Amino acid sequence: MLKSESSPEPVAGRGRGWYRGDCHVHSAVSNGGELTPERLVADARAVGLDFLAATEHNTAVTHGAWSRHGGDDPLVILGQEVVTRTGHWLALGIPSGHVVEWRYGVRDNVIDRHLDEVHRAGGLCVAAHPHAPYPSGTFMYPFQGFDAVEVWNGQWSSDVPWQADNEAALAEWGRTLAADIHQGRWRPAIGNSDTHLKDQMGVPHTVVLAEDLSPDEILAGIRAGRTWIAGSLAVELSFTVSAGDRSAGIGERLEAGDEPAVARAEVSGVPSGTVSFHTERGRVHRTSLTRSGPGAVEWHVGAADSAFVRIEVRHREGHMAALTNPIILDRAGPHRTD
Repeated sequence: MLKSESSPEPVAGRGRGWYRGDCHVHSAVSNGGELTPERLVADARAVGLDFLAATEHNTAVTHGAWSRHGGDDPLVILGQEVVTRTGHWLALGIPSGHVVEWRYGVRDNVIDRHLDEVHRAGGLCVAAHPHAPYPSGTFMYPFQGFDAVEVWNGQWSSDVPWQADNEAALAEWGRTLAADIHQGRWRPAIGNSDTHLKDQMGVPHTVVLAEDLSPDEILAGIRAGRTWIAGSLAVELSFTVSAGDRSAGIGERLEAGDEPAVARAEVSGVPSGTVSFHTERGRVHRTSLTRSGPGAVEWHVGAADSAFVRIEVRHREGHMAALTNPIILDRAGPHRTD
């Protein structure tokens, strides 16, 4: 069972907005970590993050130290990286002192019990680095029951923050997206640095549309898929789909009916990069950005063509700069006649 101490006091937020944060961070307590919680908080503040999640390996021993940073500059969300024998996962938003059991593997058939335990505590469960290139790092559990999937992990990518394991994780998530949306239960993608060392913080990070800068609202935004992933703080992005007088943003549903819809992406910070649109048919459109970086791209899509559309932004060299969760396209709109 989870072990609990008192939880930190609620944090005053800043209202509705887009917040940047890193949900996978380790201090010196974790194997391979070398920084103190105080240094990690300072680093997050220095690079411009609004929040971070403390995710030590299989322990809550630093929760007290993290909880002392109870303000919103940056907001600290308590969590744990649950390191099992056959994959790692993140328990985010657990109360101070909670320790999630980790001594099992996929053949023990107990993962659902521990996911339910975190959910009952109000937390969020994330499948971490599904194709990590080391023993136990490859994720062998089904994604069912998890709230999100970490498709971009920066720990092994200090030189180029996009590697083959990230490409594989994104492809796996993307292949299941259409079926999951059709079944009414899709799992959003997020990206984190998996910081252990200096200069890793925020590369990459997740940008969340939340009603407030508080643990509950940040986790609600992630759970709903109102997120996109940025490779650096320099990248800015907006993405909407409009049909008639209706529009939807990332993670939202657009009742498009049978009307043609316009998907529009605005990107800056990726000079000479590319923007590609992805649906259930794969990559359907790709265009280049200007040398100066800022640019707007439009593409026409309809609910009859796909149940969703999402975008990827890549640097000129081909590695990822940003990617979004989907906007869902619903044919059951007000103009449907069948």
